[in-house]
Amino acid sequence: MKNTFDYIVIGAGSAGCVIASRLSEDANVSVCLIEAGGSDSSAFVQMPAGVAASVPYGINSWHYNTVAQKQLNNRCGFMPRGKVLGGSSSINAMVYIRGNKYDYDNWAEMGNAGWDYGSLLPYFIKAENNKAFIHSELHGTQGPLHVQELTKPSPVNQNFLTACAEQGITLNNDINGIEQQGARLSQVTQHKGERCSAAKAYLTPHLDRANLTVLTNCHVNKINIIENKAQGVQIERDKQRSNLHANKEVIVCAGAINSPQLLMLSGVGPSAHLQAHNIKVAVPLEGVGANLHDHLTVVPLYKAKTSKGTFGLSVPGAGRVLKGCVDWFTQRRGCLTSNFAESHAFIKLFNDSPAPDVQLEFVIGLVDDHSRKLHMGHGYSIHSSIMRPKSRGSVRLADNNPRSAPLIDPNYLSHPDDLQVMLLGLKKTLQIMQSRAFDAIRGDMLYPLDVNNDAQLIAFIRQTADTEYHPVGTCKMGTDPHAVVDPKLRVYGVAGLRVVDASIMPSIVTGNTNAPVIAIAEKAAELIKQAQS
Repeated sequence: MKNTFDYIVIGAGSAGCVIASRLSEDANVSVCLIEAGGSDSSAFVQMPAGVAASVPYGINSWHYNTVAQKQLNNRCGFMPRGKVLGGSSSINAMVYIRGNKYDYDNWAEMGNAGWDYGSLLPYFIKAENNKAFIHSELHGTQGPLHVQELTKPSPVNQNFLTACAEQGITLNNDINGIEQQGARLSQVTQHKGERCSAAKAYLTPHLDRANLTVLTNCHVNKINIIENKAQGVQIERDKQRSNLHANKEVIVCAGAINSPQLLMLSGVGPSAHLQAHNIKVAVPLEGVGANLHDHLTVVPLYKAKTSKGTFGLSVPGAGRVLKGCVDWFTQRRGCLTSNFAESHAFIKLFNDSPAPDVQLEFVIGLVDDHSRKLHMGHGYSIHSSIMRPKSRGSVRLADNNPRSAPLIDPNYLSHPDDLQVMLLGLKKTLQIMQSRAFDAIRGDMLYPLDVNNDAQLIAFIRQTADTEYHPVGTCKMGTDPHAVVDPKLRVYGVAGLRVVDASIMPSIVTGNTNAPVIAIAEKAAELIKQAQS
């Protein structure tokens, strides 16, 4: 196998697929994309409803857990991450949300020139092929990432949208447009009844490029750094170790958990921590693995009086899924094109909030503990997630073995303001679920809650709240002493090394992180090309 390339890209997730695709557009450069997972060809990936198996049962996933969370009754949280071509975009709920203008303008105000909303918008547009907004200046129709309305949304979504309106939450035709507040059906990254992951959009169409090498089931043990320059990587494949050389750059796209882990294994990170694990310090960077934060979510659940329009464990439910399998495998249509989180709402809880404080995801099923706890019957649930958490945690090494899971500590609710926002968001969620719009289908709550009993609601948060699958910030971009990468995403103190993924976000965006990461990667690809021109 060839062992020298111009660019080595680590991680074929939402960012890595974009970077490898865009860089290999130039036939004069060679690109190697390395993925620890395997192919994305299975039905669990391509069938949108396959997410119901991927997340709870660890299919195509790094099945990580957090360390015990003090403010969550010492529970260990869940932290699944994609381990497959497409990364987490191959196991997520396919929701297309960009975030809020405030998020990116705030990044720029922190000293990250070129990362304001106006500067990033062209990259969202470049990436996007939106079937619904074909005449909008804010949306793209020529990009590789297909975005569309749900093919067959459940009628139960109308109960949710009507309930939102009853509670003063207006319907919004485009939550990725000028105003994010409001409620609407989800837009999803799908095409012709299949998931449109970053791999499907950016990588699969170009696998025949002679200058693009994709290695799957290949683990990167470390980046080889010599005299403060990234020279290449040490890989392990089929139990054989070897070294690959990078003529130009090594680009780390392994995500908010694995990117800092890999940097630390390579000697880039907090000196005392690396020395404690007998790792030679190549470049001391105290910020590596710090600044971890995430959207914490709490999920009230209601049984439904009917099985119509929801997924559940019942004879009618089994029949619906069986018909859905026939429809999908023969026509790529039917109920299994659902992403489950079929409607969204963004809500401001305070008059002076610069952007929505809470995101609601309406799910047409009983999603209890990431669907790891199953219940007979049918129902629906709402994920109520805090958008701008003040709590900060870390990713640290358990030891110096590249195959050991890192120590993940989001430090949820360590800042007291987060609990208050979670409480207010949960109360608003319950008011929506108890609105007249749900009267015809509402059954009993799976875990009864009194909207007026703050102590009970806080206890429910501490006992059940967990990740919304959006960890960010662990290799943050900035100019302060705790920044890991500069505004061109170059790792401080190491030539020829960049990080491009959600870990570079100095602060989390208002909404799902997949679309923002793809836009970040589109911008990063241009930065890399400009550096070599």
